[in-house]
Amino acid sequence: MSQRPLHKPFRLRKAPAQSRSEATVSSIVEAAAQVLESDGFEGFNTNAVARRAGVSIGSLYQYFPGKDALVVALIRRESTRFYEDASIALTKRSGKAALEYLIGASVRQQLQRPMLARLLDIAEGRPALRGEVAKGEMEALVETVVGRAAPRHPYPDVAAADLLAIVKGMVDAAGERGERDLDNLERRVRAAVFGYMSRSGGA
Repeated sequence: MSQRPLHKPFRLRKAPAQSRSEATVSSIVEAAAQVLESDGFEGFNTNAVARRAGVSIGSLYQYFPGKDALVVALIRRESTRFYEDASIALTKRSGKAALEYLIGASVRQQLQRPMLARLLDIAEGRPALRGEVAKGEMEALVETVVGRAAPRHPYPDVAAADLLAIVKGMVDAAGERGERDLDNLERRVRAAVFGYMSRSGGA
């Protein structure tokens, strides 16, 4: 389980109260994603994001106190989308199918917008942002899927942690290399995961 941050967590300066405000916040967050993808951290600032979103800098500051808050909002958005996709694994009929779906979700999360995924991984490791997104739900999801895929595994919690490390390591490395072939990467990750399961008592 992830530890809670020791610093004050980032929150929206002003919570959107109406659908129009929610749309504004969403457009600002997506603009932040696009600026990161096109300009990297070097060109990432609140003025650039406001221009891309088509809002005034004052409007942006109504919701986000600075660029770190924008990055946190992006990390939370992408983490939520990943969890929502990955949780579909729980609807699959067999444990094997559930694990295969979970692997596919991990590959999609990294390679659909690879530059964004890589930069957010870097940002999430910064001391000022570390712990801003709780990992407990995803860890619990993986443990549940592993429990279904390998109900007789002697150490399901260890297996779940190992599988998270295997999948994350492979998909992150593929993203850093600039890979774009989702199917090829998914096949390789499946081979690694099911090979591990067969040799660690999960078969």
